Amino acid sequence: MEMVAWYNQITLGGVQTAMAKSSVVLRAGHPLAPDLSPDRSMLSSSGLSSNRRRDLVFIVNPRGANGRTGKDWKKLLPYLRSRLGGDCNICESLTSGPLHAIDITREAIREGAEAVIAVGGDGTLHEVVNGFFWDGKPVSDHIKEAAHSTALGLIPLGTGSDFARTFGWKNDPHEAIERIARGLRSRIDVGVISGESGELHYFINVADVHLSAKAGYYASRYKRFGNLCYVIGALQGFMGHRNVDLRVKVNKGEWEIYSQVSAICIGNAKYFGGGMKITPNADPHSGNLEVVILQDFKWYDFILKLHKLYKGTHLSVKNVSSRNVHSIEVEDISGSGGVYVQSDGEHLGFLPRKFCILPAAIEMIS
Repeated sequence: MEMVAWYNQITLGGVQTAMAKSSVVLRAGHPLAPDLSPDRSMLSSSGLSSNRRRDLVFIVNPRGANGRTGKDWKKLLPYLRSRLGGDCNICESLTSGPLHAIDITREAIREGAEAVIAVGGDGTLHEVVNGFFWDGKPVSDHIKEAAHSTALGLIPLGTGSDFARTFGWKNDPHEAIERIARGLRSRIDVGVISGESGELHYFINVADVHLSAKAGYYASRYKRFGNLCYVIGALQGFMGHRNVDLRVKVNKGEWEIYSQVSAICIGNAKYFGGGMKITPNADPHSGNLEVVILQDFKWYDFILKLHKLYKGTHLSVKNVSSRNVHSIEVEDISGSGGVYVQSDGEHLGFLPRKFCILPAAIEMIS
């Protein structure tokens, strides 16, 4: 697959250097080496000190959080250069639109980047994670004699990151840069979603079905209002909402009928919707997905139990069930059609869908 060129880069050192192999520009006078030799040093538990400089690719959505992400990123650059520039080649790549981060990530991995760091919220992280895969496999599997594994990093900016909350990380970019400087890695799981077309989609945080997915779809239209977008989305989602009967198959077992389903949430991590602890037992190191099913909820149930949903104490509520799975298939048998599906806040269409776990699929800077 021919990759989209990297562009919209801004110079850190004042000089933009064009590369022969790609249009990636590494700042402060350190261009990406055109020859990625097999003995290229790795970002490891010993930190970033080594005899060779590593390439860190920072992917930024400058329009995130109504443009606040781009402004905050510019303010952060001097500290980033002073903290990491002595040991690493720092590459800044600004996305130009939807899905661009996927292409940038794939190109970075092919070019042998030490790490790809998503700068922004869950939407940017979601695209970067999808960029780690291509044609049903990790991008690294398509590279002959790959020298090492490219790590995933995160600097929460803008409205923050629900995924970061699972690790207890603050919405503090300076703290995130210190994590990158330490260079500690751990392998995390990734969820994968497939539909009738066979196309695969990856998620790192939470996927969900029906009301919560519908609310998320509407919320995405109001991101300019910050976390208030989730409230607006929920109000629109409730309009005309009806619980539906769904057919579910867990771990390739027998089909089960769940009646009057309000929402199904499938968590690789714990939080979504601006801090709601929806899958409180999910752990991206566990090799499992936590599935939480809400049945026969009325609009007032969500309001009365909202505090439990945010605290993660809702599993004891009537009509709420939870289980750990390796895979789950969900089909609509109500005949209503149009049951929404989303992952990491991104609308993916409608049922049917299959969700499964890819254990230890990505190394993450932690």
